[in-house]
Amino acid sequence: MGPGDSLLANIVMGATYLAVLWNRQKKIYDLVLLGLVIFYLLCFVGFTSFYQPEVTPPTLIIRATGTLAIIILHVILLIGPLSRLNNKFLPLLYNRRHLGVTMFLVALVHGGFSILQFHAFGDINPIVSVFVSNTHYGNVMRFPFQTLGFSALVIFFLMASTSHDFWLHNLSPKVWKALHMMVYLAYSLVVLHVMLGVVQLEDSPWLIGSLGVGMGLIITTHLLSGFQSYKQDHLSISINQDGFVKACHIDEIVENRAKMVMSEGQSIAIFKYDNKLSAVNNICKHQNGPLSEGKIIDGCITCPWHGYQYLPESGTSPPPFEEKIATYQVQLVGEEVWVNPRPNAPGTPVTACQINQRKHGD
Repeated sequence: MGPGDSLLANIVMGATYLAVLWNRQKKIYDLVLLGLVIFYLLCFVGFTSFYQPEVTPPTLIIRATGTLAIIILHVILLIGPLSRLNNKFLPLLYNRRHLGVTMFLVALVHGGFSILQFHAFGDINPIVSVFVSNTHYGNVMRFPFQTLGFSALVIFFLMASTSHDFWLHNLSPKVWKALHMMVYLAYSLVVLHVMLGVVQLEDSPWLIGSLGVGMGLIITTHLLSGFQSYKQDHLSISINQDGFVKACHIDEIVENRAKMVMSEGQSIAIFKYDNKLSAVNNICKHQNGPLSEGKIIDGCITCPWHGYQYLPESGTSPPPFEEKIATYQVQLVGEEVWVNPRPNAPGTPVTACQINQRKHGD
């Protein structure tokens, strides 16, 4: 379930939990995703069958789904930093949980066929066999890599099964976020699983090379994203006699989107919409999502993570919802946007700054 429209926001924040409703955007997203999954599997099976006809069907399925799951996992981990570096990637961020569930299902097929092929024909329970068939836990090169993959699959299962907001609400955002941050632990387990598996069973340097490239991309994009956030958080600011700080030039804010400003410990999102400017706290009440990476939909600030919405002039969620965030005063000095970093109480209405009005005698 991904955000992107007011209908979904109503579902997410409602007192009851309804089945996921797909709008046109989500249908297109999921159809494209399904098409890419099928295309990859057909290409992998076709090329492998042609160049390696000796490969058995179960092994073919294991390899096809295993490589596909790794590719999707890398995409998932790249979406966040790429969205911060370039907002053109935000549509992928809005429905990232779709990718997560898809990745788990593909990985489940991979794990299921692996257990079936290597552990289902003995006298021991197949799951138990995964952990006891190879007991070289003290040997790095002969370490039972399948236990690493199984452990990663368990984490992916927990994440996929709790992706619905019913679980986020009942587990609490803090616990839910901690659980889903385990994706990085799962990724580490997958990397070790693949590397040890290649060393012990395969002769495929390209697989390790491809995995190395993927790791490099993830590390690089996260570092670049973090550096960009650091620069934004430590920009030198100008302060006028009224306590307002200079945020940016008016043209730096895209219509129906926001500019994030850090000042006096406040993370502020300044939105431009309908020839107006409004500023609210950048942190969504739902799961601390960055509202500045969202956009105005149906007149409401819409969080990019899960679709929670707030009215830009008051920081309140549209009725009947009750979430509230702090608001800030905004003014224009020529073409420069200024904001007062002193927050108003959550839900306090603030008259939006009209862009066609100039203050201080401009």
